[in-house]
Amino acid sequence: MPDRDMRRLLIFVKEPVPRQVKTRLATEIGAEAACHVYRRCVERTLERLVALRGEITLCVEPAEAMGRLQAWLGSAWPVQPQRGATLGERLADATDSAFAAGMRRVIVIGTDSPWLDHLRIEEAFSAMERTDLVLGPTEDGGYYLVGLAKSAPGLFHGISWSTSQVLDQTLAAARASGMTSALLPEGYDIDRLTELQRWMKEDPACGLTPASSLLYNRGAFSVEERRLFHDAPRAQP
Repeated sequence: MPDRDMRRLLIFVKEPVPRQVKTRLATEIGAEAACHVYRRCVERTLERLVALRGEITLCVEPAEAMGRLQAWLGSAWPVQPQRGATLGERLADATDSAFAAGMRRVIVIGTDSPWLDHLRIEEAFSAMERTDLVLGPTEDGGYYLVGLAKSAPGLFHGISWSTSQVLDQTLAAARASGMTSALLPEGYDIDRLTELQRWMKEDPACGLTPASSLLYNRGAFSVEERRLFHDAPRAQP
């Protein structure tokens, strides 16, 4: 089994700017509220993965925001810029750079799935002892996690990003290059209001409630839904 020092978890993070993050969710609850949700998604992702802190690097977009991200999230989190014009180019660069630095197992996630915890990450690392590629599929045809046991920059080329074809196209690219692959249990991204509502119900410590001023003012929740969340038990700070 590879030493933990030879593992890297890369988390892609964007600077939280209204109308530049959570754009699909913004069509339902507004740009400011969606940006507020995005900030909590990032923070909750790091909270749930803190056990892996020594193996995590934040990949920041845009590059000039790295200092601002560390001021927000804390300077203890290592950061590096995302490089590339497309998501595929950025994924290829980040994973290639990690392997070039001596890593033997590399996982990339974003912050759209803040339900993800360190146990699922460990499951992915373990799976890479037996296969070249591990993917965590989402209900919309994409994936919430990609893990590689070897460099494979071509894996990310020719993918129709942000469509329901992402998972199938990635698996096809892996087969074409002779890579073995495995799938983790299905998960979901928080791109729509229904997914946000689901996360809030499932994670009482998410830090969001229908009474949160931005969500409340945008009418994101009905009176009954607000009452439901208000009555639900909350984690103690």
